[in-house]
Amino acid sequence: MADYFLERTKVARVMIEEMFKVKPGEIIAITGDSGSDRDFADALAAAAHAVGGLPLIMWTPKASQDGQAGINDWPAKALTAALCKVDVWIELQSTIILYSHIWETAMAKNKKLRYLIIADSSIQSLMRTFVGFDISTLEQFLVKVKKMAMKSKLIKITSTNGTNVSYETDLNYAFDIDSGDYSKPLFGTAPGYVNLVPKLESMNGNIVFDLLMNAKVYGTENHVEFIMKDGRIDDVVGGIEAENFKRYLASFNDPNMYKISHNMFGFNPNVHKMCGEVVEDERIWGGADFGFGHTSPMDMPPFGQVAKSHFDGIVGRVSIFLDAIQIVDDGQVCHPDLKSLAYKLIGN
Repeated sequence: MADYFLERTKVARVMIEEMFKVKPGEIIAITGDSGSDRDFADALAAAAHAVGGLPLIMWTPKASQDGQAGINDWPAKALTAALCKVDVWIELQSTIILYSHIWETAMAKNKKLRYLIIADSSIQSLMRTFVGFDISTLEQFLVKVKKMAMKSKLIKITSTNGTNVSYETDLNYAFDIDSGDYSKPLFGTAPGYVNLVPKLESMNGNIVFDLLMNAKVYGTENHVEFIMKDGRIDDVVGGIEAENFKRYLASFNDPNMYKISHNMFGFNPNVHKMCGEVVEDERIWGGADFGFGHTSPMDMPPFGQVAKSHFDGIVGRVSIFLDAIQIVDDGQVCHPDLKSLAYKLIGN
């Protein structure tokens, strides 16, 4: 059985040296749980130590649910206290701390914190997502897309799978990117996307998912489709799996779990087909991710959208329209102002 020792070492080195640019004396917190890859945690710690960083590994039981819904399964006070004092936090949790009170407190109080969520991504997926592209070129491309999105008032996303959804933008809310540069304080996720928080109560249409967290959609014939009305899930249609997902949503007894949280345009240069791992698939080149539920006050000031948890769904190949201007056509970048940088990144 392959142990991927060399691949873990390479990904860890790229993250610590090239992306976080860790300096001697900085404290690098690495959190995980009983469902996480402990060997990768050790590789990150070794990479941090090699450049003079001070690694701190914190391991917990696997929580029953993501986010605030899992708070009782973690040593919350101890984790929060530690994470408010570190320079870097890399989260490997298989059931994520992200969006819980632990995370919100650390992000609000620790102004120097550089945070990255990896969750339970496999090392093969991390090799594709984090290694083998030029960070500065990707940043140039993503910034161009972000600026174009910020100038638009209406965004429409369609797909040959039946998706046809639109929403208005709000410049008071987040427009952000991740290029792989984690050298400054930030809420970081894997590189290769432009993220937007839609204007409240503005999303309408339908989303047909190729992958949906907490549902058996990817790699199956199951159909799960959200009917969006005024920024919330008005109905979930399809077959048995759609009914199962309805029950999952209802189990939270939380109306904010039905509300759109954010929309991501996927542009990771190495990701061109879905593999069933959420962190990677959210960044598929020419795809789109839709997040629902909890939204941080950082992204939706001043109060955020408080919910018991958060989940995402992905459409693998989309067309993206910013007002009447199309920038992506069935998964391919088509706007003339973007094509030269896209060529540098992916070669076509």
